[in-house]
Amino acid sequence: MKHAEMTPMERVLTTLSHKEPDRVPLFLMLTMHGAKELGLSIKEYFSKAENVAEGQKRLQKKYTSDCYYPFFYAPIEVEAFGAEVIYSEDGPPNSGLPVINNISDIKKLEAPRVENTKVLHKVLKSIEILKAESKGNLPIIGVAMSPFSLPVMQLGFEKYLELMHYHLDLFEHLMKINMAFCIDWANAQLAAGATAICYFDPVSSTTIVPKELYYKTGFQVAKQTIAKINGPTATHFASGNCLTLSGLLLQTGTAVVGVSAQENISELKQAFKNKLSVLGNLNGIEMRRWTKEEATNIVKGVIEKAASGGGFILADNHGEIPFQVKDETLLAIKEAVKKYGTYPIQKVQA
Repeated sequence: MKHAEMTPMERVLTTLSHKEPDRVPLFLMLTMHGAKELGLSIKEYFSKAENVAEGQKRLQKKYTSDCYYPFFYAPIEVEAFGAEVIYSEDGPPNSGLPVINNISDIKKLEAPRVENTKVLHKVLKSIEILKAESKGNLPIIGVAMSPFSLPVMQLGFEKYLELMHYHLDLFEHLMKINMAFCIDWANAQLAAGATAICYFDPVSSTTIVPKELYYKTGFQVAKQTIAKINGPTATHFASGNCLTLSGLLLQTGTAVVGVSAQENISELKQAFKNKLSVLGNLNGIEMRRWTKEEATNIVKGVIEKAASGGGFILADNHGEIPFQVKDETLLAIKEAVKKYGTYPIQKVQA
């Protein structure tokens, strides 16, 4: 039976309830593409809340994505700690030199307060603008880096691994600082009008740390942090694998899991069926080279494997679509969702 057309909010809430909406929700996690729409450099685009809000409005209208995604760039959080941000002409801004030079400096580190940190106010203002625009009909996805993953930008990967393995007292101290900041930052976005928080946690992926280490570290941090976030969360591993963590993820309190293109989407959907919703798993890197026909066929295949029964949102697998992905590819994804994502999902005949 075909459903009446839903608003994006109705569509998403229905699928998160593990029921079938009118069609598969589509989350196009576009950030830098807003600069193209406004004819601005990436640096100029991210300099003002109004630019990002306008970019999100135009992108949503163009591609009929089922959410606004006012994510600026990952290092905005270490920028709040005083770190440098390096801009690129055709890619996401990156963090510069680590804000923590020596592991012992962790003792002196303090968490910035969101209310006193101007760089974060841009994000909150963009959320407020989009909240007024959405009139409650379109989900707004805020972003917070997990306290466990943020140290990669705070002190660099090599030093972080050393900290994690050999300086457990300082590791615990840094986790407390980062948890306080993450909770403050996530709740400020929710208060500004975000519907949910994407809890980015790539270091917790089994691509980076073994499951046993995750249990002792990222899992414990996630349970404590997510419990204090005043709204629903989606845990995203930013292309990292997570299938073998399914039992633990169910205990963290998260509602959605962002999954990798490297893992089998059917197995992922089955592992989380009727418990957590799955977000993914289009390969954003490969998407840069897709033809329209390839985009259509890949979307069709993912939908056939994962969409039945609800609990599935189609998105890229990293949480940010590369700047080089062409408009025609994104439009092909949009049209494929309309054609093949209408419920009930039609399976290809063997």
